[in-house]
Amino acid sequence: MTGMPPHTSSFRRVVVASLVGTSLEWYDFFLYGSAAALVFNKLFFPTFDPLVGTLLAFTTYAVGFVARPIGGAVAGHFGDRVGRKNVLVATLLLMGVSTLLVGALPTYRAIGVAAPIALVTLRFLQGLGLGGEWGGAVLMSLEHGPADRRGLSASWPQVGVPMGNLLAAAVLWIMSRLLSDQAFLSWGWRVPFLLSGALIAVGLWIRLGIAESPLFVEVEKTKAKARLPIVDVLRSHPRELLVAIGARIGTDVAFYTFALFILAYVTGTLGLPRTTALTAVLVGSACQLVLIPLFGALSDRVGRRPVYLVGAIGAALWVFAFFALLDTRSFAAILIATVVALGFHAAMYGPQAAFVAELFSTRLRYSGASLGYQIAGVLGGALAPIISIALLRRYHTPLAVCLYVVAALLVTVVALVFAPETRGIDPQTEYGNRETAASR
Repeated sequence: MTGMPPHTSSFRRVVVASLVGTSLEWYDFFLYGSAAALVFNKLFFPTFDPLVGTLLAFTTYAVGFVARPIGGAVAGHFGDRVGRKNVLVATLLLMGVSTLLVGALPTYRAIGVAAPIALVTLRFLQGLGLGGEWGGAVLMSLEHGPADRRGLSASWPQVGVPMGNLLAAAVLWIMSRLLSDQAFLSWGWRVPFLLSGALIAVGLWIRLGIAESPLFVEVEKTKAKARLPIVDVLRSHPRELLVAIGARIGTDVAFYTFALFILAYVTGTLGLPRTTALTAVLVGSACQLVLIPLFGALSDRVGRRPVYLVGAIGAALWVFAFFALLDTRSFAAILIATVVALGFHAAMYGPQAAFVAELFSTRLRYSGASLGYQIAGVLGGALAPIISIALLRRYHTPLAVCLYVVAALLVTVVALVFAPETRGIDPQTEYGNRETAASR
């Protein structure tokens, strides 16, 4: 095919393909979240009180998280049955088209109640795409990478999260600076969504040129593939699934508080310009680009659990300082609060991909890792902005939000305490031999 990138199993190309793909998908996902915090309450729920409208906008945001386990289950099944690569192409395409259509969607004023209904539908499709994306991208990087550097290898798709957040925040920041509030609300918010079409085309071009995972090819050759991978995971490995879910919940709640709820809090509660919060999130996300692979590499040296635990405990302690610094209304203080908070998140997120993926052997890894990761997304990330806004509205103090974040991070700490150390485990080893292998 003319213009097709060369077919290669190069680890570098796989990393680039995973990183670019996840960056674009998270750009789409975060773009929606940022728009929900800034404009969707006015455009799609204009008849409600501003705080209630924001709550409803975040509820539509949560629909994407509800769809993610479904997308993870479907993609996991086909990823473990027919391979990782083709599933990744499909998830990227689904996500891109859905985001493009959000940018072209008429508002409530134009078509009435059909507008929020269409918004929810497109958000659901976004969630399906992202639900299948994470597991495949992580697995391709981990399974192509060196055995002694799986933490670093699997951390590269994780960099796609702050990269996507950075892109979304940067584009919204530019549009906010260039346009008046009226112009931004009228049409400026659509531009970042419409840009998604061109970005996804680039991602597909890169992703079509990579080779299938060598570990999956090995499973395919030995005819060891599971017939119903999800069923096998649920029936035979509930402990590993619960560990994956628990380890993720606190990470998600902390992140969506530090990177998303901050937008609603700084603009709505503190009454500061939206560029203040967007700039802080932008700088914090830029720092994460470096910190996530560093913490992933560190987990290859000292283990996944110690690095993860430091991040969880640090985030639980910092959340109190986080809101105290926001309440000063000082830009410098808000910037410090966000950068440090996202630094602690990076300590959890860097080793997380390898940790969750290594809980499952190759023949069930796509299904097991995706299901655990995405169920936690519903319990953590989907509910975090909604619960935080509801707590703030009920108690009129960010202390209630702090206690909520600490409780979620406590779940993560408990899961890690009872989890095995996965560093050094043979990814092809089946479960009956894993505890023995881990204890050596």
